[in-house]
Amino acid sequence: MLYYSTNHISPKVNFKEATVKGQAPDKGLYFPESIPQLSEDFIRNIDKYSKEEIAFMVIQPYIGDVIHKNELERIVSETINFEFPLVNVEDNIFSLELFHGPTLAFKDVGARFMSRCLSYFVKNNDKNITVLVATSGDTGGAVANGFYDVDGVDVIILYPSGKVSTVQELQLTTPGKNITALEIDGTFDECQLMVKQAFADEGLNKKILLSSANSINIARWLPQQFYYFFAYQQWKEKNLPVISVPSGNFGNICAGILAHLSGLPAQHFIAACNANNVVPEYLKTENYLPKPSITTLSNAMDVGSPSNFVRILELFDQKFNSLRNIMSSYSISDEETKIVLKEVFLNKKYLLDPHGAVAYLALKKYLQDNPLHKGIFLETAHPVKFYDVVEPIIQQTVPMPGEINDLIKMKKHSIKIEAKYDALKDYLLTK
Repeated sequence: MLYYSTNHISPKVNFKEATVKGQAPDKGLYFPESIPQLSEDFIRNIDKYSKEEIAFMVIQPYIGDVIHKNELERIVSETINFEFPLVNVEDNIFSLELFHGPTLAFKDVGARFMSRCLSYFVKNNDKNITVLVATSGDTGGAVANGFYDVDGVDVIILYPSGKVSTVQELQLTTPGKNITALEIDGTFDECQLMVKQAFADEGLNKKILLSSANSINIARWLPQQFYYFFAYQQWKEKNLPVISVPSGNFGNICAGILAHLSGLPAQHFIAACNANNVVPEYLKTENYLPKPSITTLSNAMDVGSPSNFVRILELFDQKFNSLRNIMSSYSISDEETKIVLKEVFLNKKYLLDPHGAVAYLALKKYLQDNPLHKGIFLETAHPVKFYDVVEPIIQQTVPMPGEINDLIKMKKHSIKIEAKYDALKDYLLTK
């Protein structure tokens, strides 16, 4: 499998080169030159396979021979060694819980997969690789955990000061060793722009070997397909129902649509957004107009210029009507988020996190117009990660797992810098 740049200038590369580079030299995102097609027999008999077998069969065509079969099997097994339960919340609505990994967020899968791939690729390098990542919340903790103490890899995480939850911040600022947190006086979009500028800086890249751990990196993006196949295995019906995905940078829902185009039966996808409504507006007007991000309760989705949306457009050859037939999108306000989070907790005895609440309500709105359908929403983080938001809404204490109870007693360690590329470049050259 080769990968081309969405800007169509840089040469094609294999999975290893795309993973190590992170972003194409022409500033585009790497994209597979073809979409593998899974056999009908595999789909029809998916309940006969283990999670590890499913994940391996899904990801192997994208890897080719750059990772030995036995090593790839090990990487996959270590990536998904926790549960992904499908939970019935109410009639016709189910939650796919993706928060049972080590940092209690869906991004554990991508971070664990990428860290192990990158470790495999750099084990014989004569100099360290520096992984740059911007986070709006959960990515930082997942990357810090996945890459912690990995030989040959230094990780630098940029996060917007005051715009992540207490637990999220501690997860990315407390590991130490090869993990450094840069606290940026700005927004996630500014953090993301600084990272992209670093990759585009030819002079910097001659001095430092850089890679990205954001979902712009194919090794972070592609394994997110696993969730949807695990949901299908548990669904026990011919087709998956409507799937509502909390959407910020759009990597997760893009992976879901990719899985669908590879052969996974699914009826429809919903991009559930908060007040950052660039994509809902695009689907109404056909005008794509990125804008500054807005701070909300569902902070991991506070993205005004979603990087992976270009990949979604690529999946549909830039054809607007083809995309709209597969994907709808809704914008949910903070006030709506609070109301639905409390109502579901009181009436359904199910505790949502703010991002899951956005996805749940977007699904409810879709089902109001399509009452014969069923739906799954993705619960992408454990509510305890947002206890400082959730507890005032439900007026109860969110039970804390032991590891989180220990975490909140720790002290963060971050380096504060301005939201300017020169500040990041200076740090990288002098660290």
